[in-house]
Amino acid sequence: MHGFRVGESVHRYRGGVSVVELRGAVALLGRFPALSGIDLSVDAGETVLIQGPNGAGKTTLLQLCAGLLRPADGAAVVLGHDLNVERRAVRRRVGLLGHATGLYGDLTVAENIAFWARAAGLTGSEAKSRAATAAGLMGIDDRLLSRSVNVLSAGQRRRTSIAALAVRRPELWLLDEPHAGLDQAGRDAVDSLIRDAAAAGATVLVSSHELERVRSLSPRIVTVAAGMVVGDTSAGEHGAAGKDTTGGGIDA
Repeated sequence: MHGFRVGESVHRYRGGVSVVELRGAVALLGRFPALSGIDLSVDAGETVLIQGPNGAGKTTLLQLCAGLLRPADGAAVVLGHDLNVERRAVRRRVGLLGHATGLYGDLTVAENIAFWARAAGLTGSEAKSRAATAAGLMGIDDRLLSRSVNVLSAGQRRRTSIAALAVRRPELWLLDEPHAGLDQAGRDAVDSLIRDAAAAGATVLVSSHELERVRSLSPRIVTVAAGMVVGDTSAGEHGAAGKDTTGGGIDA
């Protein structure tokens, strides 16, 4: 990483200790309550692993925190903004890595990363410098930078999506299965990215089924099932009290 801190210029949330505050929050997918009264509090600078079976509500939880969903009931405050009325303000300050790439297929890798740099308000030499750094962090070389996203492999698209998120240096990182589709070098790069973001003071929520890998990155493990938090432990305490005993279901 050459000493680079991916969040070194992040504008840290200073309005209070809590970055995410959910109390009895309900989120609907159609008429289905993917989150059914969830309670969760995450402090500034925390890295939290979100685990649970398929259909538990992990993806919906991250989407809610990203300001993409309006809570159907309960209280939901992210970075000091009420998600009932200020979701746009939240979206400017968070970075969500979801299952969709968020990339423009007819643009090159370099153009996509530059687009998200500009979306973060960067211009000129700063935008170019930060884009180059983000690409380097994910092992994206000059040959790949010049290629259209439409012709990339799934793993190359994933690397590009992560670089496009990293270039923004958000205050709150929301990562949904960030290691999916990556080779070992890419997975190691993601691990380093998470560590550097956390060291720089960013808050990171990681949803993953690769528990052993992510536990080394997160001192706190939150277990979600049926749209609610059913366990909340530190990595050292994780055992019988935090063991997931729920079944599978539809993805949500």
